[in-house]
Amino acid sequence: MKKQKHDVIRSAVRENYGKIAVSGRSGCSCSPSSCCGTANGVAAEDISLGLGYSSEDVTAVPEGANMGLGCGNPQAIASLQPGEVVLDLGSGGGFDCFLAARAVGDKGHVIGVDMTPEMITKSRKNANKSGFGNVDFRLGELENLPVADGIVDVIISNCVINLSPEKERVFKESFRVLKTGGRLAISDVVATAEMPDAVKNDLAMHTGCISGASYIPELEAMLKRVGFTNIQIRPKDESRAFIRDWAPGSKIEDYVVSATIEAIKP
Repeated sequence: MKKQKHDVIRSAVRENYGKIAVSGRSGCSCSPSSCCGTANGVAAEDISLGLGYSSEDVTAVPEGANMGLGCGNPQAIASLQPGEVVLDLGSGGGFDCFLAARAVGDKGHVIGVDMTPEMITKSRKNANKSGFGNVDFRLGELENLPVADGIVDVIISNCVINLSPEKERVFKESFRVLKTGGRLAISDVVATAEMPDAVKNDLAMHTGCISGASYIPELEAMLKRVGFTNIQIRPKDESRAFIRDWAPGSKIEDYVVSATIEAIKP
């Protein structure tokens, strides 16, 4: 029964983000408004500026790569260095991958993993037309990463792990592919209060980056069980301002906030 429920969630997430990739609209589309950004005519560039990206960031990537899907800026905490290998969990149109590719340079390498075929097609086209030779986009689930053991220096992700119905498996896979001393630099949503059943059981709220959020102690426990150390999860109360726009009138800002999640593989 649990596996069946997980499959239903994955199918709903894949379908939703496939539609976003094909339509080219911004935001996570928590109908009738949106999540992980604000659709309703707001440009993806403006969404990203509101999440902490710079003007240079939003103009430095291929057209269409930035889809306004996020709840923070993992680049700000990743401290990427030239020559590093970076893995982006839930790479979407490739926005964070292309920014990471600029940071690590020609001697570095960036791998983007997404389970939505339409997103992979979109990101590969973006890479090809802009000549990014140090970026590789792979189709796969975060719970079963198509990445070899111990080859990654830094894992980034932006408002995606909350979508997984098996978050601890995502962290186990992250631990597996990281090198010793490798690090997580993740932006995601976390729960701050018990959600009403109507929210928890709404698939649209799950695909919209809301009802899949976990409490900070739960995330810390998962990361510790997997083997991570130096765990730091910092909620951003100011994020309630833009989260309020994800589903106006629903009061979801009372239940979730954006947070940064950092940890080290010892």
